[in-house]
Amino acid sequence: MNFKELPEFQKEIKRYSKRYKSLFDDLEQFCDVVSVSPLGNSRHFNIITQNDILFIVKARLFCRYLKGSSLRIIYAYFKEDQQIEFIELYFKGDKENEDRNRIKNYLKSFQDK
Repeated sequence: MNFKELPEFQKEIKRYSKRYKSLFDDLEQFCDVVSVSPLGNSRHFNIITQNDILFIVKARLFCRYLKGSSLRIIYAYFKEDQQIEFIELYFKGDKENEDRNRIKNYLKSFQDK
């Protein structure tokens, strides 16, 4: 499985990793899980939208520093290419929902091609 990150995601992970020291290890474990089951293996994964080439999935990213709480991670899964691209990372306490405009703009970038 190949993994990529949007620039916005890279900024978010850098910002949150200062607050939550285990975040990079937690993300690595998350990558191991989605490598085996890209659309999720429990109720902690939710397919937001899908089209012919990709699935947009919202999932919980458990962080050891949060002790019971979790971060939310939005990613695109390309079944044919066996690729995952991370779109957004946020803490539920900071922000109620995902950035719908970011997801719409991300999907538009595939319609233009």
